[in-house]
Amino acid sequence: KKMKTYNLFLDDYRLPVDCSRYMPNPGLYNLNQWVIARNYDEVVSFIEKNGLPDMISFDHDLADEHYSNDMYAGNEVYDKNYEKFTEKTGYDCAKWLVDYCMDKDQDLPEYIVHSMNPAGGKNIWQYLENYRKFREEEEYKKYHGG
Repeated sequence: KKMKTYNLFLDDYRLPVDCSRYMPNPGLYNLNQWVIARNYDEVVSFIEKNGLPDMISFDHDLADEHYSNDMYAGNEVYDKNYEKFTEKTGYDCAKWLVDYCMDKDQDLPEYIVHSMNPAGGKNIWQYLENYRKFREEEEYKKYHGG
């Protein structure tokens, strides 16, 4: 049986309430209806079983190999070889989510990025925004002959 409504929180170790200290809308993270996924496989299996959440909050770095001292120094670009990672990141989850929504011809759920990794967080946000804008354009074309 699918869950009626839920929010999905992707993070390898934090809890939603931990984000209330640094995110712009702290009250959002105090809500009880967060389901916690610790990695890519948990995100995929949970959504495939329960359908899309109302909202997803993304972390980028989901395994020890993803962490670097540089990224917390505020550097937008740091020397990371993402292609060498064996564990998937939040960015991989975002790409899977877009593919899932495309296959089902659905809009994305609401999304926020709570990652402390500036470059990784920006990549997730931009990838999701590109799909959201694409959906809006396709919707416009349907009704306005584009």
